[in-house]
Amino acid sequence: MSTFEHYRTIFGSRSLHFLDYLRNSLVVSGVSSLLCVLIASVAAYAMTRMRLPGKLFILMFVLAVSMFPQISLMGYLFKLMVRLGWINTYFSLMFPYIAWILPLALWILVSYFAQIPADLNQAALIDGCSHWQALWRIVFPVASPGIFSCVILAFIYAFNEFMFALMLTTDHHARTVPVGIALFQGLHGETPWGNIMAAAIVSSIPVVLLAFLFQRRIIQGLTRGAVKG
Repeated sequence: MSTFEHYRTIFGSRSLHFLDYLRNSLVVSGVSSLLCVLIASVAAYAMTRMRLPGKLFILMFVLAVSMFPQISLMGYLFKLMVRLGWINTYFSLMFPYIAWILPLALWILVSYFAQIPADLNQAALIDGCSHWQALWRIVFPVASPGIFSCVILAFIYAFNEFMFALMLTTDHHARTVPVGIALFQGLHGETPWGNIMAAAIVSSIPVVLLAFLFQRRIIQGLTRGAVKG
């Protein structure tokens, strides 16, 4: 059970580095989710608005790749990060996170973009817009609820990820909250459950705030197309 003393400990103890872990998680998860959804948005637009051969095959291939377990890729990924000199940096987490979350974001946005009438896009192209302008000025505003939902889901996935953060970071300079909390250790090697519970509660606040602030857009994104009329 956590008490106020445990909260003072996790915020005041320099040896725990909890604030460093929290900052790392927010930066890595925020940047990764935004870049992932941006890439997925462009890909989803191409899948739903442009004539591309083998679109279904591409989607199925992306889905198949996403089914590989993380542990099966860790050896190769670790060697790659060592050669790039990225071990224990934000880049060592951002790039795997983007690749890991991209299939989910792509499938969500393809399903959402497919519900937007193609006539809007065609009208924009007839009026002289390029595909990029149609994406930014037409599709993005209309699809904003779905995009917001996708960003928050991507953020939660990255924020809670454990395997990559455990293997590719070594200390508080890049280590994220899940790994940092798991490695909390008290005097004489005992497990400080009070500090762990306090840190877990504080770590859940950013996700709760995101869901609370954007709940209207999330609901719109999840229910769009469910009711006709």
